[in-house]
Amino acid sequence: MNSQKNKTNFEDIKSSEIKILRELSCCISEISKLPQHCQTISEWKRMNDLKPGRALVWITEIPWNEIIESGEMVLLCENKFARDIEFYLRTTLYMWNNFPVDMIIEPVYRLPPVIYDTGFGVNIEAEYADSNSTGIISRHFVPQIKDKDDIKKIKFPEISVDWELTEKRKKIVQEIFGESLKVEIYGIGTIWFAPWDWLVMVAGVEETLLSLAERPDFAHALIDRFVEVSLYRLEQFEKLKLLSPNNGNFRIGSGGFGYTSDLPDIPFSTLGIKPEQQWGCATSQIFSEVSPAMHKEFALNYEKKWLDKFGLTYYGCCEPLHNKIEILKEIENLRKISISPRADVKIASEKIKNKYVISYKPNPAILAMEKWDTNFVKSELKKALAIMKENGCIVEIIMKDISTIKYQPMRLKEWAKIAHELAHQF
Repeated sequence: MNSQKNKTNFEDIKSSEIKILRELSCCISEISKLPQHCQTISEWKRMNDLKPGRALVWITEIPWNEIIESGEMVLLCENKFARDIEFYLRTTLYMWNNFPVDMIIEPVYRLPPVIYDTGFGVNIEAEYADSNSTGIISRHFVPQIKDKDDIKKIKFPEISVDWELTEKRKKIVQEIFGESLKVEIYGIGTIWFAPWDWLVMVAGVEETLLSLAERPDFAHALIDRFVEVSLYRLEQFEKLKLLSPNNGNFRIGSGGFGYTSDLPDIPFSTLGIKPEQQWGCATSQIFSEVSPAMHKEFALNYEKKWLDKFGLTYYGCCEPLHNKIEILKEIENLRKISISPRADVKIASEKIKNKYVISYKPNPAILAMEKWDTNFVKSELKKALAIMKENGCIVEIIMKDISTIKYQPMRLKEWAKIAHELAHQF
């Protein structure tokens, strides 16, 4: 979403750039016709409906900077609008050609509405450490909210939409693709909801965590305000008819795709649905080392106000949740739980069983080993899957947060092959 008018020149696209995009879109179109997609969609739907079967696999959050400099990933368009489309098309094709696992390719290009959002009114100020070749940086956040009086700095955001510009962009993309791909306006699907992960950026990490014990009234007021302004934003999305279905080829939370029979079957091009017809999600990654009782008091009790708005929900990201399954069960519409690399798979599996989907996250550090060892990769994943299978779990395997592959893309390809084979044996 844009906080100011979009300055991108999306009209000044060269004929040579249109030719590039048309050729790439034709490749996407041909792949989308493969019959295997129907079966893969059925598998995602079966899994999200909590029916037993094989594990599903997906790879995301890829270090494209280590791949994009050669071969089929070289970007040729110069116009920014065209280049963004090209990046999407090339990355989609690269993933399909090298590590498709359980991805779905549709003959559709989805374009978001031009949305303007005034934001929450607090500027995030940070001191940055030098970046390295991986693009990873360290930040120290400068507190902007220090006491209760400062909390009112968090403002109610105002949302507006430029439908005229949205339609103009749609027509241009339609002209680019011709008959190769259908162009649809897709509104707001999954909304990333991580209140404390945002609050520590405006109130300071150490300061915020200390406040849970030393200034609980301040911490309660802080999270209460954030949830209040977030719900106000959601209400505006609904009033402006911006919400679209996400029970399809859309990422849910920090996990995989949203296909399910347990949400209404509405065309994905629909604008103006209600939150209860969508997946929702929440996470409190900064609460990794916080006790279950404190997590419930300061996070979950407030996050539930958000999650209750949706039809089905996903909880978690990188935080270890194996010792917090009991409190998560209080989320009545919970369907999927993230089990991150820091979580104890055995404890989590024994507690979850087949009551929720385990969104299992293997450690991406395995892709950064100095010496690539496929036997070790297979052994580690096989052990984790055996534990989950023993407990009758329903599982998706999501490889994410990949900071480096040591500039060896074949590691992703080989990991995908191993994961897909083991998933089919699950």
